[in-house]
Amino acid sequence: MVEMYKKSGEIVSKVRAMAIKKVKENLKVLDLVEFVEHEIKKMGGEPAFPCNISINEVTAHYTSPSNDESLLKKGDLVKIDLGAHVDGYIADSAVTVVVKGETSDFTDLPLSEKELELQFKMIETAQEALENAISTVKDGVNVGEIGKVVEETVTAKNLKPVSNLTGHSMDRWILHSGLSIPNINEENRRKIVEGDVLAIEPFVTNGVGRVTDMKDAYIFRFLRDRPLRMVQARKLLQQIELNYKNLPFAGRWLQEGFKGRQFNLAMRQLISSRAVYPYHVLTEKSGARVAQAEHTVIVESDGCEIITQ
Repeated sequence: MVEMYKKSGEIVSKVRAMAIKKVKENLKVLDLVEFVEHEIKKMGGEPAFPCNISINEVTAHYTSPSNDESLLKKGDLVKIDLGAHVDGYIADSAVTVVVKGETSDFTDLPLSEKELELQFKMIETAQEALENAISTVKDGVNVGEIGKVVEETVTAKNLKPVSNLTGHSMDRWILHSGLSIPNINEENRRKIVEGDVLAIEPFVTNGVGRVTDMKDAYIFRFLRDRPLRMVQARKLLQQIELNYKNLPFAGRWLQEGFKGRQFNLAMRQLISSRAVYPYHVLTEKSGARVAQAEHTVIVESDGCEIITQ
């Protein structure tokens, strides 16, 4: 089991590095997410969830729909969140980068020097908060203590952690398996134990430090079988359960074979019947930009092993 987690982590680490190099001005977001997902498969894994590319104030849960024409722009603060699994054993990691201009440096960006410095400060702070949080992880630690370390690291830089986003425990075929790892100091007596697999992911902003749902959703997850009137909806639900089990999936992964508006109508029925859960795109409440850093760790008796280093 541990070896499977490590294999997934190795895939994520390699693909993350490739994705960072791929980022450039005018790259289609759709091309980037498809590149990441394709490379994961090439290395012998499967995407544990659709690659998330969340830009600037968009904080989480954005992946491209099939008709996405959006482009990366120079100066954008881009969060790349990717996951892979091998036979259901998941590794999850994220990194934040600033899109360079055509000169391949940061001299021609539509940002002031102060704005650019702030973006790098947020990236560095998210990474530092992640490292400090990981250093506290061991058998028996209270999850509130991990959140306290994240918050203290971030607020020391006069920035804010995003308080209503958390890290999470993972289990086989389950991305969020019940234990939340807060990014703030909170009263939480739940303890991590040896063998737990955790995704720790600080989010850092100069805004109010909370996210809010947008109406759009491009990522979904199977919830339960339901009686459905629409034949296409029944077929789609069977396909989802068979292919993805409890793992999140992208709408664009399933659209082939549907004519016109059939897919959207079928998905709408699956959501309204609560057979499928939609992950709404999340954005920082005040419109401020957000940076993210994330690793997956396996808890040990006196520390932890980072499998996505």
